[in-house]
Amino acid sequence: MAQSNIKVAVQKFGNFLSSMVMPNIGAFIAWGLITALFIPTGFFSNESLAKLVDPMVKYLLPLLIGYTGGKLVHDQRGGVVGAIATMGVIVGSDIPMFLGAMIMGPLGGYIIKKFDQFIEGKVKTGFEMLINNFSAGILGGILAILAFLGVSPAVDGFTGALVVGVDWMVAHGLLPLTSILIEPAKILFLNNAINHGILSPIGAEQIRTNGQSILLLLETNPGPGLGILLAYCFFGKGTAKQSAPGAAIIHFIGGIHEIYFPYVLMRPLLIIAAILGGMSGVFTFVLLGGGLQAVASPGSILAILAATPGNAGSYVANISGVLVAAIVSFIVGSLILKTGKQPEDLDEAARKMQEMKGKKSSVAGSFTKQQGEVPASVQKIVFACDAGMGSSAMGASLLRKKVKQANLNISVTNTAISNIPSDAQIVITQKELTPRAQNKVPDAYHISVDNFLSSPEYDKLIDQLKNDHTTSKAEEEKKVSAENNTDSNDGLLKEENVFLNQHFSSKEEAIRFAGSVLVKGGYVEENYVEAMIERDNMTSTYMGNDVAIPHGTEEAKKNVLRSGFTVIQVPEGVDFDGEKVRLIFGIAGKDGTHLEILSGIAITCSDMDNIEKMVHAKSAKELMTIIQRN
Repeated sequence: MAQSNIKVAVQKFGNFLSSMVMPNIGAFIAWGLITALFIPTGFFSNESLAKLVDPMVKYLLPLLIGYTGGKLVHDQRGGVVGAIATMGVIVGSDIPMFLGAMIMGPLGGYIIKKFDQFIEGKVKTGFEMLINNFSAGILGGILAILAFLGVSPAVDGFTGALVVGVDWMVAHGLLPLTSILIEPAKILFLNNAINHGILSPIGAEQIRTNGQSILLLLETNPGPGLGILLAYCFFGKGTAKQSAPGAAIIHFIGGIHEIYFPYVLMRPLLIIAAILGGMSGVFTFVLLGGGLQAVASPGSILAILAATPGNAGSYVANISGVLVAAIVSFIVGSLILKTGKQPEDLDEAARKMQEMKGKKSSVAGSFTKQQGEVPASVQKIVFACDAGMGSSAMGASLLRKKVKQANLNISVTNTAISNIPSDAQIVITQKELTPRAQNKVPDAYHISVDNFLSSPEYDKLIDQLKNDHTTSKAEEEKKVSAENNTDSNDGLLKEENVFLNQHFSSKEEAIRFAGSVLVKGGYVEENYVEAMIERDNMTSTYMGNDVAIPHGTEEAKKNVLRSGFTVIQVPEGVDFDGEKVRLIFGIAGKDGTHLEILSGIAITCSDMDNIEKMVHAKSAKELMTIIQRN
């Protein structure tokens, strides 16, 4: 658990560093192009235009990073104070202060954010602009002085030590060994912390002094991933083999490296192919004098060629390094694929990739099995989730309402994935659970959704069904649903289980709070709380519209004593895997007795106006009234 938390923390740190750099890649490219074109050794040497190079790398790029870092923390005011503070490290050093900007930008944003929180509600009317302007100026100025006197010399010393270390590794031929760390880090999504936190800043200093840097090729080299994907093209099986050619194009030309991570996760031994490919590529770069004169982002062969110094030797070195890495990883990867007997489940590997990344992947959809057409004469639609007690019930309620409004005679039910009936014609699940549902009922038409409360897939499906649906004679099934219980809902939603104005530092803290309420209320046994954490780790219980519904796993149903709810209002929000949640409905479901009220909650929460009313409710009774009205 501790190791997992450390990994997630490093991933988040890397993502934050990346978020400061990535929006400004255009500026890096502009600087790289001006450098390539107009410096004395450039394509069109021009002494006058070359004067742009040093000010851009010394002032423009760090200021953009500092401003972006501050803005990430506290919007516009954070950006302004972050930029002012960054100016202190810039003036205090002779090297490009990327690292200093990554420190002072967010720090400036944090300081002004805390100041604004401190004075909130205390400033007299008419003095707001005066206080805002002077506070930003004074705090920014103080931070700039501190940065000039303390942070700049410290970063100077740290960067100098790193440069000496890298130079020593290059001089002793040890730079290829960095692949032992970098290639596994890429698969674990720790590459941003390494690349943007260390390699790019030191690389920028090397570019300033030497005209190019080999460090910018260490992580961006597409060769190792290309070799692995080509090995799958020849020696893979099933879906993995069929999808590998397309993935290779996306990876090599598009520069989206995460496209090949699931292929490695399917066969973990392939990390050896990635490491050996990376080492051989770096060795080639060192041997032939390769390097880049600007950051190559994304890691596409096109970006690498664009950032290569304008001489034949550099092009030969960089292209050779990429090809050698691809060839070595292809040979090693082919041997592993030919000799291994581990089954290849690409969908499962893609799911693991997203779990490791800690957020949704932009390319995971590339691995999902292709669907055909919506079946004709649909009679049964099934929503499925892990336990069948929460998200699927809410989704089914919303779609059932839309089906009724469209005058379609179709049964809409919900269940656990393990209980999906074999005659289900359409199955709707969260994206992370779709592969499991496909394995359970491969002949059904599967729909993946991100947002159970307001997915556009619902209206799209209704339109298709209205065009194709023929009236079903299964009138009895029409009413089979989450509301098929006859028990009263009285007592399920109690005023003492509604909590207003709560604050949580993490989703785990919020889920544990919800679970403790259910335990104290006598709804569940204590170990149900851990099952709630496990369920959210499997696939997020975020439902959309600022709502989360933490509940236990299917196995934890035995720990539910009776149905019950808790409603938790979090006005400032709590992060659920990158999504802001302001309303939390903790759920314990026993024998379906909770489903009718859950249906009402789903319909209520599908309207953002209701969400806002509940978030701003001043009493538990007021919040409950909003739910019960629907």
